[in-house]
Amino acid sequence: MQFNTTLLFIIFFLTNSCYSGKLTPLADLPSGLKEISAIEKTSKSDILWVIEDAGNNNHLYGLDAKVKITKDIEIENVQNIDWEDLTSDTDGNIYIGDFGNNSKKRKNFAIYKVSHPENAESSAKAEVISFKLPKDMKSEDFESFFLYNDAFYMFSKDHKKCELIKVPNQVGDHVAEYISEVKLKGKKTKVTSADISQDGKTVVLLNHDKLWKLSDFTSDDFFSGTIEAMAFEHESQKEGINILDSNEVLITDEKTKHEGGKLYLFGLD
Repeated sequence: MQFNTTLLFIIFFLTNSCYSGKLTPLADLPSGLKEISAIEKTSKSDILWVIEDAGNNNHLYGLDAKVKITKDIEIENVQNIDWEDLTSDTDGNIYIGDFGNNSKKRKNFAIYKVSHPENAESSAKAEVISFKLPKDMKSEDFESFFLYNDAFYMFSKDHKKCELIKVPNQVGDHVAEYISEVKLKGKKTKVTSADISQDGKTVVLLNHDKLWKLSDFTSDDFFSGTIEAMAFEHESQKEGINILDSNEVLITDEKTKHEGGKLYLFGLD
């Protein structure tokens, strides 16, 4: 989703430098949120939405243009089994991906729809979209997804291959549809977050030391086109990515003892 002019100006003011093709720190993330696993902006507000993953609260946090917490919303009817990514629709609703599966034993996965979170005070209830994997697919860990043409697309986190599955954006129980798979090149190939551009022509997949830019694909087989690796020259536990426009993305990483816990800007050109 795109930022409006005001927020883009604030970001430019914060960087005050050339960021095209470089991973540029914008700001420290709130110190109380050490394990941010996603970042998303809806089309209806300038709030940056973030979550934390397994072992943390079932809260959706909103950050203002200065990257300070302005919203703290408890999603009161669901648990944080392992929240891993965020996406949104054109109406401004947020979707939380509860599909982390480090043990690779999980059989039931969920996506939680939070309607217009910018209007919530301190709590909200979510609608639940639940799913199981295709019958012949073994249990996998997922940390990334996005919404495209009213369906959710999830990418598995694995060092050997990345598998793509699809689930309809409909409340209720579903069986995911298997789309395709790819062997990403390099030593580190685990996908930790994903997003798609507003025009549907560019997909980005995040890793700790790089991202992959996918383009020229056919229909929703995002692995069928060009896959370009773009290195950061910086390694940390990067877990969240959000496309601002066709040329820029926001990235977050988790806080460790000596590094991380920052919001970054990266140019795709």
